[in-house]
Amino acid sequence: MVKHLHHASITTTNIERLAAFYIDVIGFTEVLRTEWDGDMPDCDAIFALDKTSVKIAILRLANGFLELFEFRAPIGKAGSPDRPVNDVGYTHICVTVDDIEAEYARLTALGIPFHCSPRHAAGLCKATYLRDPDGNIVELMEPEPGGPFVI
Repeated sequence: MVKHLHHASITTTNIERLAAFYIDVIGFTEVLRTEWDGDMPDCDAIFALDKTSVKIAILRLANGFLELFEFRAPIGKAGSPDRPVNDVGYTHICVTVDDIEAEYARLTALGIPFHCSPRHAAGLCKATYLRDPDGNIVELMEPEPGGPFVI
């Protein structure tokens, strides 16, 4: 039986830059760093790749994890930093905040690009999307008190 969502994962070309963003800007805590260079056949089988060389950072928020990969081998295709949310595939991760207006102001002051200012979404929450340094979308969401999105 499936029980919980454990983590989301992002592949990047610069794990140091991306980890710093999620730790220093968003507020994750780093719980693990590891790497290997072509000597992990079980992981290669899971990835369906050969002779991988990988750096990994595992970051945590209170209720889940974010896994960052930097593949040194084999090198993957570059992603588009402007990938629209209507393209097929994973589109974003979401973090909840207590005061979305304050977070929006703080992150805007840091030069973080947003799609728009926080907006009410169908009476369920206030939300907005921002872009991390690789162009991945992070949703900031402030759930309505007592609503279905409260964790």
